[in-house]
Amino acid sequence: MRILHTMLRVGDLDRSLAFYTEVLGMRVLRRKDYPEGKFTLAFVGYEEEDHGAVIELTYNWGVTSYSLGDAFGHIAIEVEDAAAACDQIRARGGRVVRDPGPMKHGTTVIAFVEDPDGYRIELIEHKTRVN
Repeated sequence: MRILHTMLRVGDLDRSLAFYTEVLGMRVLRRKDYPEGKFTLAFVGYEEEDHGAVIELTYNWGVTSYSLGDAFGHIAIEVEDAAAACDQIRARGGRVVRDPGPMKHGTTVIAFVEDPDGYRIELIEHKTRVN
C-alpha cells in the first residue's frame, strides 16, 4: 500500500493552481472537468503520481469557499533550507504564517505557509539522519 493523494476542496481553482505551481513550484499533473457532476479535479505535485503522493484540488462549480473545520492539520513538504524557502514563497506572493525556527519542544526547523483557501503547509527543513 501507499498514499496516492490528499484532496483539498478549493473555492477558485485558477488561484489555487497558481499558488501550488508558481509559489510552491509544483506541476499540474492532470486536470479534468466533470460537467455532469459540476466539478473539476486537478492534481499537482513534485513527482509523477506513480512515484510520489500528490495533491488533488477539487473545485465544485459555483462554490467559492469552505469552512476548514478544526480536524485538518496541514500538509508537510520537506525543504533544504526553510528560511530560503520562505523568502522565495514571499517573493512569489505567498503568505508565511510562521517564520522558520525550531519546533516547540524539539530541534527540527519548521515554518508554515497558507494557501489561498487557508490550508496550512508545513515546511520541514531537511536534516541528515544519523543511523
